[in-house]
Amino acid sequence: MATKPQQSKHPIYKFSFASVYPHYVTKAEKKGRTQAEVDELIRWLTGYTQRQLQSQLRKETDFETFLSEAPEMNPNRNLITGVVCGVRVEDVEEPTMREIRYLDKLVDELARGKAMEKILRSA
Repeated sequence: MATKPQQSKHPIYKFSFASVYPHYVTKAEKKGRTQAEVDELIRWLTGYTQRQLQSQLRKETDFETFLSEAPEMNPNRNLITGVVCGVRVEDVEEPTMREIRYLDKLVDELARGKAMEKILRSA
């Protein structure tokens, strides 16, 4: 009986979210934005409260688990479009990678000076 080869997961899935988070904050702060704004983006996307977010950071939860355990992924996240790392986010087929790219795109927009209301797709 032939078995399908298991497609290997991208290495970022096993990185702790806490190891990537400071890079998001640094990127935003270099452009005059704040850690609080980065946290707001993460909470908007994932449904985590600030306390839950801090807990995930302390536990050094891996990226895949951080996203799979998110309380409620924002239903408007599919409105996030554009290119991150040369890849169109709306074209990413693998669900976990698409969620990671959504977050990357939100942080990019923040660092580019876009208004929070626009980033959070509320205006």
